[in-house]
Amino acid sequence: MIKLTYFGHSSYLVEINDTKILFDPFISPNSKAAKIDVASIKADYVLLSHGHEDHVADAESITKANNAVLVSNYEIAVWFAQKGVEKYHPMNIGGSKVFDFGKVKYVNAIHSSTLPDGSSGGNPGGFVIKHANGCFYYAGDTALTYDMKLISEEFKIDFAILPIGDNFTMDIHDAIKAAEFVGTNKIVGMHYDTFPYIEIDLDAAKKAVSEAGKELILLNIGDSITL
Repeated sequence: MIKLTYFGHSSYLVEINDTKILFDPFISPNSKAAKIDVASIKADYVLLSHGHEDHVADAESITKANNAVLVSNYEIAVWFAQKGVEKYHPMNIGGSKVFDFGKVKYVNAIHSSTLPDGSSGGNPGGFVIKHANGCFYYAGDTALTYDMKLISEEFKIDFAILPIGDNFTMDIHDAIKAAEFVGTNKIVGMHYDTFPYIEIDLDAAKKAVSEAGKELILLNIGDSITL
């Protein structure tokens, strides 16, 4: 069992035993996450799927405050190293690395990736995390892609954290297909309702997932769940 805490938009803190892994922290600029005290967030690792501001805004401050390890693609890792992040690990699509909490594989995502200052953010990606108690998929921002089927051939996915907001990423219907491709019935939603572009009908989304025989987990900002 692992614990997930939602900090809004696409930011999740995942606790595997005593290790805290923070994904795509966009918290302080997000008015909907105003109640979250960024300075109080503890993280051992900060994983960034791509370079857009709405995924990296608080990465520097949280990583430095916690002396955490920043993990992302090569371009993003080096960009943060130049900003004074001392612990970082660069990856690229298809590569894996074993950390103390488990194995991380950086997998393909269909999106774009530009850093806040206009620098190239390299290739966007997602993460498959295999740990002692199971395995999950954090998709990052992506369209539906057949590459997701490769994940189910290599891993047994317990749940998938998927974007559902449409417009910039998959919608809920493509997220259902993505869950089928990676071989899970549990969808944890992200990248929805933060901005007008990605506001969705949550009741309709829940109905669609239920009719597909799957489970949609939508957390309120600040709430946690154990999976």
